[in-house]
Amino acid sequence: MRRRQTWNCIWISAISVASLKANEDIAFFESKVAPLLKANCYKCHSHESGKMKGGLTLDSRSGWNEGGDSGPAVVPGKPEESLLIEAIRHRDPGFKMPPKKKLAEEEIAILTEWVSRGAPDPRTTVPEKDLRELTNNWWSLVPLKRPPLPSADVEHPIDAFIRARLRAAKISPAPPADRRTLIRRLYLNLHGLPPTPTQVKRFVEDRNPRAYEELVNDLLDSPLYGERWARHWLDTIHFADSHGCEHDILRPNAWRFRDYVIRRLNEDVPWDRFIREQLAADILYPEESHLRAGLGFIGAGPLELSRAGTAPVTFDYLDRDDMVTQTMAAFVSTTANCARCHTHKFDPVSQEDYYSLQAVFAGVGKGDIEFDRDPRTTEKRKSLRAMKEAAAQGNQSVVLSPEYDEVVTEWLRQHDRKPVTWQPFEAGTVLSSDGADLGRLADGSYLASGPRPDQDTYTVTGSLTLEKLSAIRLDVLSDESLPMQGPGRQDNGNLHLTEFEARLFEPGVSESVALKFHRATADWNQEGWTILHSLDGELKTAWGIYPKVGASHHAVFELAEPVTLKADTRLVVMLRQLHGGGHLIGRFKLSVTNAPNAGADTLPPAVSAALNVPAGDRSTGQRVAIASHVLQLRAEEELQRLPPRSICYAASSAHSHGKKLDKPLSAPKTVHVLHRGDIEKPGKIAHPGALAALSALPGRFELSNPEEEASRRAALAEWLAAPENPLTWRSITNRIWHYHFGRGLCDTPNDFGRMGGIPSHPELLDWLAHWFRDDAGGSLKELHRLLLTSETWRQASRHENEHARDVDAENRLLWRMNARRLDAESYRDSLLQITGRIDLAMGGPGIEQFAKSKGPQDSPKLDYEAYDWNQPGATRRSIYRVVWRGIADPFMDALDFPDMALLSPKRGASVSALQALTLFNNDFVLHHSDQLASRLGKDHPTLSAQIQDAVFLIFLREPTSGELKDLTAYARQFGIAALARVLFNSNEFLFID
Repeated sequence: MRRRQTWNCIWISAISVASLKANEDIAFFESKVAPLLKANCYKCHSHESGKMKGGLTLDSRSGWNEGGDSGPAVVPGKPEESLLIEAIRHRDPGFKMPPKKKLAEEEIAILTEWVSRGAPDPRTTVPEKDLRELTNNWWSLVPLKRPPLPSADVEHPIDAFIRARLRAAKISPAPPADRRTLIRRLYLNLHGLPPTPTQVKRFVEDRNPRAYEELVNDLLDSPLYGERWARHWLDTIHFADSHGCEHDILRPNAWRFRDYVIRRLNEDVPWDRFIREQLAADILYPEESHLRAGLGFIGAGPLELSRAGTAPVTFDYLDRDDMVTQTMAAFVSTTANCARCHTHKFDPVSQEDYYSLQAVFAGVGKGDIEFDRDPRTTEKRKSLRAMKEAAAQGNQSVVLSPEYDEVVTEWLRQHDRKPVTWQPFEAGTVLSSDGADLGRLADGSYLASGPRPDQDTYTVTGSLTLEKLSAIRLDVLSDESLPMQGPGRQDNGNLHLTEFEARLFEPGVSESVALKFHRATADWNQEGWTILHSLDGELKTAWGIYPKVGASHHAVFELAEPVTLKADTRLVVMLRQLHGGGHLIGRFKLSVTNAPNAGADTLPPAVSAALNVPAGDRSTGQRVAIASHVLQLRAEEELQRLPPRSICYAASSAHSHGKKLDKPLSAPKTVHVLHRGDIEKPGKIAHPGALAALSALPGRFELSNPEEEASRRAALAEWLAAPENPLTWRSITNRIWHYHFGRGLCDTPNDFGRMGGIPSHPELLDWLAHWFRDDAGGSLKELHRLLLTSETWRQASRHENEHARDVDAENRLLWRMNARRLDAESYRDSLLQITGRIDLAMGGPGIEQFAKSKGPQDSPKLDYEAYDWNQPGATRRSIYRVVWRGIADPFMDALDFPDMALLSPKRGASVSALQALTLFNNDFVLHHSDQLASRLGKDHPTLSAQIQDAVFLIFLREPTSGELKDLTAYARQFGIAALARVLFNSNEFLFID
């Protein structure tokens, strides 16, 4: 796996045939030696004699000539004196290459002969200064300029460029596709779903000359567009719902990034803004809290947890390597990660550039972050926190300001200082859910002893003698038998009350009534662990009392409305302590009252003293004490009423290699330029930056506060989104072209370097990139419209033109449209739509379409065949299924759904017998063939009508008389469901013309 590559290892790069000399020795190297080196990853382990230590690379002449730490690995012409030959022979147990498995004897003989011939090797490493000069003449790096249109007599700019090339090649373009073909192609392209027969008929019969353009607009305006095109972006950045690698566990909150992408694509956010949001929404758009989910981009890739505790520095580098690789490939089609161990051998990317990019991400890991879905909630939360902080500090100018007078006055009116009488709650039974002993003491309290479980729930049941109940009081009491004298059982004396619940059982009634509390107050709240957390319904929060342990505390829970009680009414109180770690209540006592304003008993001493002074005689300090207390209570109550925050798996400064830190990093970690990529050989410190080769943009970032982690990401986002960055605008334009035409103008969407493809129409690519940036304002929908309204996109894919096939068999000049097979999602969703079962509900957690059981280590076993296709969620669109990174769905895999351990800028298009068998026999296809048969049986009384409707639903046309005859004979023999299987596996359905 790529993420497990040893840092000293470098796979041998492909060698340009044109660069090899035409002589026997070089031919021998090309045919025999180079493939052997390419197929084997070499690393020299330390040897007790000091020979050939780590650091050896064999990817160039200079690599083996310089050798490892002990010098040259090859002595040309002298195999017996060459350390490389000694190592591959495995004669010394401590000195082996490759270290795990010896090469075959014939392979050893090839390398020995190569050294004997003088080690001919045409490969060289280009010096960094020469690499920088590549900027001046390499197509993707030159500044972006708009080329002139090649012809004024062709109205559409795309057609102008395409037709000019066709004329030069003396090739005539294909005619337009028929309207049935065109509407099917368009729907599947923009929505990933076929049109319905009704939609096809309406479009075919529409005589409006602008019917096609209006259809394009309608499809782009549909929310189905975002669902379809989000999948393309998720492929590009290898997004999935699990970590992958050896510990392949679920990321339950990753789906919010998927929903973010769908939403922003539907909203047509400009591309430069989309870049900024995914890298730095938290600092660039702090007021728009809902955009925080965009940071899921940085957390999209895999995470290796198998050795998290043994080599944290190494794995931090690997985590950042994935972030760098993904970011640069997705946004600027650059393989910057090839410069980890040395300056890029083909492109102007230095090793310092690479580690400067790593430094950008040196303060973030991957983990769950919280955010508000509504920015107004964020503003309210911010205001309340500021009020709470000012009240906690007793800030006179704030708490005595006129805007809070009414709040304080109302509180004073309710708290009239009438004494509260508490009656002990006489329990009939007291139970521990997890085996603790709860013994009753003389004062009516209960002391926990015996086993200390990880979690526990105390349930106290008893009858009430009050006529009315207004509040319940919980005392947690210190005791010498408890750690630190309690009142908790944890070693530090603390406790966590996760939830406080109470229910009433009236006599003769079988159903209980849950009591509703409108307020809880306590004499002491641990910072971030207030008593209000015991009423919030969240199992992740709780009331704590640390560091004021060794002392008794109490809390009062006031009912929303006093409850009138019948005789013999029983009260059940549950103290849920679910935080784990033995944070349990050690000694407690319960009391009840019918008094109003029972919370007055929990007032701090300073507030109680101030309330005993007549209002007109209170000092400023006493007024501040009262107002501060009131506003803290109000802030806490209002904060609890706010909608719960959402959680997304994303970039997080509070996580490092899958672990949550005790506190977020205060500053980014230091990143060094590693000598030959060796983690144990740090060189100079790398400063945040990007590629120095682009002269129009800074290679290193000037940051006002380099220790502010988010500012580094923001600087990279601005560098990527800059109008002067030619890579960015060429990259996205080419990527969109790829998804519309099946092949990019440059056919390596993630690599615009010298090892990537050369654009088939470079002037067109530049014109589009310039137009997209300046005229379309980065609007993807405008780019879609431009491409889809061209005659080039609307032409037929079937066109008999022998001259064109001879000149351009691969259709690089686009003399016809490329026919393409349905991808996995489109096939699956098409079956759901055709059977009438598709659920078009949008958003929400992913659907696990498999049965899950315990597997090795943390990774589960997934059984995709055991899934019931009648379950809720089974008919949701494929974009909403859980994608388990390391455990592929065989059905989707057969249709070339990509491996999400890797970046997938384009999908494969395999054709195999296994694929046909899968489409004919998979449970999903069988189930939906039965569903279609059931639908047809309900809609049509005759077999002939059922067959005609089946053909129209699947092929979107009427069957010919010959087809109807053959299909009828088949259906009579095997049934309609079997016929549906055949049609679902036909080329006419599987391919988009």
